[in-house]
Amino acid sequence: MQQGDQQQPSDRKPFDGPRVLELEALARREGSGIGAAQVVGPWELRQLWSREQAAPQPPQAALLRLLGARLSISPSTASHSAASPGSASPEQPLQLVNSVRAGALELRFCGGGRLVGRRPLLQFGFERLELLLGSRLLLLRPLPPAEPRRQPFFALIATGSDDQGRWLLARGRGGGLACWRCPLTDPGQQLAAER
Repeated sequence: MQQGDQQQPSDRKPFDGPRVLELEALARREGSGIGAAQVVGPWELRQLWSREQAAPQPPQAALLRLLGARLSISPSTASHSAASPGSASPEQPLQLVNSVRAGALELRFCGGGRLVGRRPLLQFGFERLELLLGSRLLLLRPLPPAEPRRQPFFALIATGSDDQGRWLLARGRGGGLACWRCPLTDPGQQLAAER
């Protein structure tokens, strides 16, 4: 395991609120050690918890899973790095695609991001909105940049793997907690296929 990796209990129980808060407190004290290579992949939303008490939010999580909520993170193609496809160095810019889908209709928010600090924060900004029907682009709209004080981010809490693939715990700017899953062993292959 790389630095920042944790093992989820082998009984395959989902994370519970107290365990997530415990991992978050540890990340705040010591940093999570999560690097760019550990966040690269096609992440699917699995669980949500409330802002204050980390109470589970099954209805919201179920709706977002039904809509195929996905966060794809890849090394930025704008980077002139010599890194191999699917890999990322800590200072390398990242590309993010946040999407939901209803049948063949897909709504995507696309933009760039980077890791900041030792916790770290995944800071990002969406630059465009895309609406697709299958592979056909129906709408492409530029999005205005967020004010620096309102820039979205995910505070990365912990990452690891188990028999279901990789997982990532994060708290968003709005305060909600989420568990994302990347079931693939080689996310670089999937990301290359998505481009």
